[in-house]
Amino acid sequence: MKNEKIVEFAIKEGFADAAIIDTADIVFNASFRPYCEENLCGQYGANYSCPPDCGAPEEMKERVQKHKHALVLRTVWNINDYKDSNLIKSAKQKHNAYTMSAIEQMEKEGHMGFMVGASGCALCNPCLITEGKPCKFPNKQYSCMSAYCIDVAKLADRCGLEFGWITGKLFLFGMIAYHEEDAK
Repeated sequence: MKNEKIVEFAIKEGFADAAIIDTADIVFNASFRPYCEENLCGQYGANYSCPPDCGAPEEMKERVQKHKHALVLRTVWNINDYKDSNLIKSAKQKHNAYTMSAIEQMEKEGHMGFMVGASGCALCNPCLITEGKPCKFPNKQYSCMSAYCIDVAKLADRCGLEFGWITGKLFLFGMIAYHEEDAK
């Protein structure tokens, strides 16, 4: 699947926009990690995909940059109140479901990689880390953009995708870091 086809497929999948960027062009900012440590989402230390268990900022950056490309994905949701946690949670779940579907299709086409979600992994609820058990889905587990310390505003700008805090709109971003599988 060529890049244009990947973007077209992503939009058909339900994304408002999509763009492909070289992972070397993604801006990482380790100073974002303290926001995770504030634990406003309640997942710090309670989810394998979240800090501190997901890895240090430099490890997360290296994980992304082991792949040549990233498909950056954006959804836009109508929202009346940014304090509406149920609506935001539902939007993130839908965004991540679209991303999981997209990565499955990309893998069928020989583009191997992993997902970076609009929130931390929710494949198991609660995460098995809370019981001291190993992750059931280590190859499907996904961390959020914040855990990777990705500067989403700069990423959106570099991809030509709208980003911001606009009354009545919630922009969610995620991505798939990938490479083409070698021909056999």
